[in-house]
Amino acid sequence: MRYAETGFNLEVDLTRGNIERVATDPRDTELYLGGLGTNAKIIWDRVPPEIEPFSPDNLLIFGTGLLCGTPATGCNRTIVSTISPQTRLMAFSMMGGFFAPELKYAGYDKVILRGKSTELVYLWIKNDKVEIRDASHLKGKGAVETAELIRKELNEPKAQVASIGMAGENRVYFASIEQGRSSASRGGMGAVMGDKGLKAIVVRGTKDVNIARPPEFLELCKEVLEYIKIRNDNPVPGVMPILAGLGSPQEMKVHDEKWHTENFMWGNSRTRRKDFWNEEIAAEWMKTMDSMRKRLISCYNCPMTCGATIQPPGLPTYMMKCFSKLTYTMAAYSDLEFGLGIAQSATEYGVDGFSAPQVMAFALELYEAGILTDKDFPGMPSDNNGRFYWLLDKIVRREGIGDVLANGTYWAAQEIGNGAEAYAHNNIKKHEQLPLKLSMLNPIYFLMYCTGEKINITQIEGQFPQAPFPTREEREEFVKDWFQVPDEKFKQIFLDWELRGEKSLPLYPTVQMCCDIVDWQEMMHYIDDALGMCAGLSSFPLKPPYHIHNYPKFISSGAGIDMDEAKLTQAAKRYRTLVRANNIRRGMRRKDEKPPENHWKKRFPELEKELLDTYYKFKGWNDQGIPTKESLHELGLDYVSKDFLERGILTDSEDVPSKGAATEKEKK
Repeated sequence: MRYAETGFNLEVDLTRGNIERVATDPRDTELYLGGLGTNAKIIWDRVPPEIEPFSPDNLLIFGTGLLCGTPATGCNRTIVSTISPQTRLMAFSMMGGFFAPELKYAGYDKVILRGKSTELVYLWIKNDKVEIRDASHLKGKGAVETAELIRKELNEPKAQVASIGMAGENRVYFASIEQGRSSASRGGMGAVMGDKGLKAIVVRGTKDVNIARPPEFLELCKEVLEYIKIRNDNPVPGVMPILAGLGSPQEMKVHDEKWHTENFMWGNSRTRRKDFWNEEIAAEWMKTMDSMRKRLISCYNCPMTCGATIQPPGLPTYMMKCFSKLTYTMAAYSDLEFGLGIAQSATEYGVDGFSAPQVMAFALELYEAGILTDKDFPGMPSDNNGRFYWLLDKIVRREGIGDVLANGTYWAAQEIGNGAEAYAHNNIKKHEQLPLKLSMLNPIYFLMYCTGEKINITQIEGQFPQAPFPTREEREEFVKDWFQVPDEKFKQIFLDWELRGEKSLPLYPTVQMCCDIVDWQEMMHYIDDALGMCAGLSSFPLKPPYHIHNYPKFISSGAGIDMDEAKLTQAAKRYRTLVRANNIRRGMRRKDEKPPENHWKKRFPELEKELLDTYYKFKGWNDQGIPTKESLHELGLDYVSKDFLERGILTDSEDVPSKGAATEKEKK
């Protein structure tokens, strides 16, 4: 008997209309756990680098985490993976809500989609009954509207629906997949789903998920719930509200955005607007939030209420997620009523809440610079808010200039030319990121930005504090109950970290210390993404309930896999390396691993080079960021090194530059 997982994937060929229930190998679970780990293995095996994002042979995988559907609090993430049309690399995006547990209860660990339907269809899964159904009547419908219509059509009010809007149908590179209380937004998942002619996946499950050792597992769950209560009653002092507690960033509960609006550049801007926030804005902000926010809500089996239902005047109610509250408002430097209103439209259209507002701000910046002219914007309203609504509509329909902008700032700038490239200044690996531009280089976040395989705000932050506390007394108080650290050395690093002097940024933490911190933070994100755990209860906040010490116990008692900290660390390193291997054979190299030039006002080129050199070596990669034969062998990934050797990515003598290696100029 398989525990925690079902042991079956649902394979759907949309070209042939073929549906298969396929048994999986339990050894893959032991090696790669589940979720992102086994998704990465499937993409390695079946999607070689010659396959383009919009090829019928590209796969779109909806993978449940290993512990999804169990009583583990907050474990509800669906890991959607494919080859991104925007980055041309392997993309993976986490989707909360209820979809993953429902899929497990229907009897499947993953839905693996290949091929393309000639007509618009949706997939209906109800336990053992699986159908590909006509969706022509849903063409052009919004993502949320689609879910409601399908539930009524099937008379299944409890069915979970993952759907795309018009942006996905028209293959907008930053199209999202919307799912009730969450979405898979980064990397253009919705564009690939639309390219395959799939409007939605609908699932209803009523089966059981088996636990290996229920009493032990439930006791662990009880401990987590008790600790969550303690942390909720005792927020971390001295840090901003969204970092003081648990859960995904608590943006739906926060009214005072003085810190966020004054300390970051939003939209596509290069400068901070320190004069934006004032008493009048604060009063209006609170009034708008309190009037439009109907209630705080949670994902499956979670008490954290990180999301909220929002009802803008005259518009349908929708679920607002995280920083979308700020991204649209600050891209236009408008009021919150505009931000919450346009986010409703964007959710129905199905676009990423980070990229979409940046793309629109980018277009207007080019207009102001004269690179784009009135001819490119026929009929665009003259008012600021109206321009953003107009651009959003043109982008999702791929009409006029919207057809160019729909490919994101990097590719749009290449097509527009005439100096437009300089305005696409917030890209990492061809993808727009939330512009966290700061004054002083932070070496920890430099490494997480540069070497991250997923460009997402919560993936570049972690369990180590973002900045030192002002006094040693405060730091000593913080480390007293900091039991989540994998090694006591992290406590000492933090104790010695100061705001000014020799042990302050950017020279402290030292390069080696930064490597250790980044490796720990990254490891926890990758474990979450394999188990299906919300980062808000593990890898993202300070002092979370899930950590490297109790995760092995959850896996052992839940999935029946003999697990300890060393084995879990090795497993996470294995599939993390496999994600990188997928991207390396797609051409990613050191030249791609750099933050935007203006990401930090004060840069340190020699230190940045040392950081990357040291971290690559620390991870077992060569100077191009390619895992070495030795490190691949240690992880049981000899099949990867064999492929790299055959392709000339690695050579028998690793001191010899490999084919496609960057020049010295490219490394800089």
